[in-house]
Amino acid sequence: MEKVVEKAPVKPRSSLSLEQGKKTSWLDRTVRTRISDRLFKLFCLGSGFILCVVLFTIIYFVGKTGFLTFQEVPLTTFLFSSEWVPENNQFGAFLFIFGTLVLTALTLLIATPLSLGIAIFLSEIAPAWVKRILRPVLDLLVGIPSVVYGYLGLTVLIPFIREVTGQEMGDGILAAALVLAIMVLPTITRISDDSISFVPGKYRHAAYALGATRTQMIFGVVLPAARKGIVTAIILGMARALGETMAVVMVIGNTAQLATGLFVPTSVLTSNIVMQISNVPFDSTWNYSLYMMAFLLLFLSLVLIAIIRLIRPKGETA
Repeated sequence: MEKVVEKAPVKPRSSLSLEQGKKTSWLDRTVRTRISDRLFKLFCLGSGFILCVVLFTIIYFVGKTGFLTFQEVPLTTFLFSSEWVPENNQFGAFLFIFGTLVLTALTLLIATPLSLGIAIFLSEIAPAWVKRILRPVLDLLVGIPSVVYGYLGLTVLIPFIREVTGQEMGDGILAAALVLAIMVLPTITRISDDSISFVPGKYRHAAYALGATRTQMIFGVVLPAARKGIVTAIILGMARALGETMAVVMVIGNTAQLATGLFVPTSVLTSNIVMQISNVPFDSTWNYSLYMMAFLLLFLSLVLIAIIRLIRPKGETA
């Protein structure tokens, strides 16, 4: 008898081609994914490199031009002299530096308590419907152009100060500080609000379990836990107040004299630069001095950013 040999079933040609097509498409997707990941990584690295180059170029150009000032003006004279008379080759920037520091300090003195009060109200006290209204309003206030604040300060605030105080000139450090306080208030408030809201709820429950009142819980537990975020918010507000130009130009008076009072017209680094830079020859000590003022502002901003990086380690949320 003949032995019957069973043959393995042969898959149809169509099913074989289908399996091969699936393998090929899977390989193609894997290759495309790897290529796209590589390209995205290179794009991110390139963007970071370009950003570093641009930042270094700005610092180098402003610093190199600014330091040319000291070919004609001693460093001590530039930093500690109040005589700013470019026509007589007198380039003392102390009055502008002093005005900038005083204006920033007064702005924070006004804005910080108000901002923290609003942030505490939003995060700990306000009902949900109030939060839904106020938080978008604060976000909108951040986006208002500074020239609008300056115009309102010039047309509304300064006449009000004249009427209340009896001063002939309402412009000066106080008017500029009030305008800047309104400008930085949304920034400090929103960041502080987020920092306070990120404090874990178990901290609050533990405080209540120990018999603390709401006030004791807020000031004894929540605010210390959110301290770094609040400090970051204040520093960011300080950075904005430090570099603000148009609003300050419109209300501070723009007079090269030392601010001996709240109602004395004066000038700061930013306002002096924007008022004089367009009428100054490039290859002149006057222009170099203005660039040196810009370098001082840039240096102060970098210091503030470095402080933020030090007090807020990577990955920290509150």
